[in-house]
Amino acid sequence: MLQDGHEFTLDSTPDFGGADRGPRPKGLLLSALIGCTGMDVVSILKKMRVEGYGFELTAEADTTEDHPVVFSAIRLVYVFRGRDLPRGKIERAVALSQEKYCGVSAMLRRAAPLTWETRFVEE
Repeated sequence: MLQDGHEFTLDSTPDFGGADRGPRPKGLLLSALIGCTGMDVVSILKKMRVEGYGFELTAEADTTEDHPVVFSAIRLVYVFRGRDLPRGKIERAVALSQEKYCGVSAMLRRAAPLTWETRFVEE
């Protein structure tokens, strides 16, 4: 598949006729969500002059049982690692991404409830 001049492979598991050589479409959608909001947060924190942190972002989704199988709930967990992290600035950056900037979050929120939490790990 070609997108914005970049190639990538989508596939399914062998039980659905695939060879498991790439992500499934719904998994790719969650990856797009992580990429969109993660890039927002990093950019906002750079503008806020926040440095010296580690950052990990995960997404989980519940799905319906009936076809078409769609997301029924989406959860994001933002994890920041470091010493003396400016929690207020980090929480503000996450909120700005979710409430104002991330278009993927805005689109998915129209389809399913999207929640998030921010965790801090002192190192």
